Amino acid sequence: MAPAKLAVVFLATLAILSLLPAQGSSGSLVVRNPVLTHHNGPLLKGNLSLAILWYGNFGRSHKSVIRKFIRSLNNDGTGLQPRVSTWWRMVESYQGAVLAGRRRASPPPIRVRVAKQTSDKTYSSGNILTQDIIPGLVKQATGGSRSLIAAIFTAKDVSVQGLCTGKCSLHGVVTTGQSQQLYMVVGNPVLECPYDCAWPFHKPKKGAVKSKVLKPPSGKVGADAMVVSLASALAGMVTNPYNTGFFQGHGRNQIEAVTACSKVFGTGAHPGYTGKVAIDGATGRAFNAHGWRAKFLLPGLWNPKTSSCWTLMSPNDMCEIIGC
Repeated sequence: MAPAKLAVVFLATLAILSLLPAQGSSGSLVVRNPVLTHHNGPLLKGNLSLAILWYGNFGRSHKSVIRKFIRSLNNDGTGLQPRVSTWWRMVESYQGAVLAGRRRASPPPIRVRVAKQTSDKTYSSGNILTQDIIPGLVKQATGGSRSLIAAIFTAKDVSVQGLCTGKCSLHGVVTTGQSQQLYMVVGNPVLECPYDCAWPFHKPKKGAVKSKVLKPPSGKVGADAMVVSLASALAGMVTNPYNTGFFQGHGRNQIEAVTACSKVFGTGAHPGYTGKVAIDGATGRAFNAHGWRAKFLLPGLWNPKTSSCWTLMSPNDMCEIIGC
């Protein structure tokens, strides 16, 4: 195809994609003084069984980092603080916010496990994934089981409609008849949008506030960036699974548990600065959470009790979660 024709087709494709609807997401928009309200819908609770689809080429090391994070949500295997499980307990605390005024009780734990894994190394749906392709990928991941939540991870050479346009991950619902299937999509941003979705492990785009680039906890920019995006999608899915839970705004501009505190990782955060985080003295790598045989850098969460952003580096707020 001639270059001129290629340009026309590419621009036409972009125009079409921009018209397609977007789902709930984690993103890079910085929100000032967010207030999330509950819209009277259900939150997820109990046991969450994930069906992972590794779409494209993934190395063992990247898969390992992501699986260790998921395992750490309920079993971080360490007495060191701060911990991944403490971060997850803040997500669980949203249940208490819903029950406020009805009864006083600690929110029940939400158990997350990987129930199924599938790999698609052939890119069976291509390298550009539009929203109309998502239902097929959800079925590919879950095998059609309604008891599973699809967690679709896409390789660095895959473009997903809706990502890298102010969003770093997606979560939503596929509706078939009377049935609803939850899903998440998390992409590796190192090629397409490292400036937004791999920060603070990558320098920001030209013209943005200058900031220090941090070494990723695992030493792998793509893997650790995906952990941040997965954490955001998980928190959003649990607290706003059907777009009737906790959020601010509407449509594409909907703000959720993590996006309300976008780019906040520690105390004192401001544009271009993650906030205070820990640095491993041996490797120089940044982290703010101990997990199962690994360390992670996890994003801040909107605290429904204080109506403010909370991080694992906030010791006073942590006492509300783990008790002091």
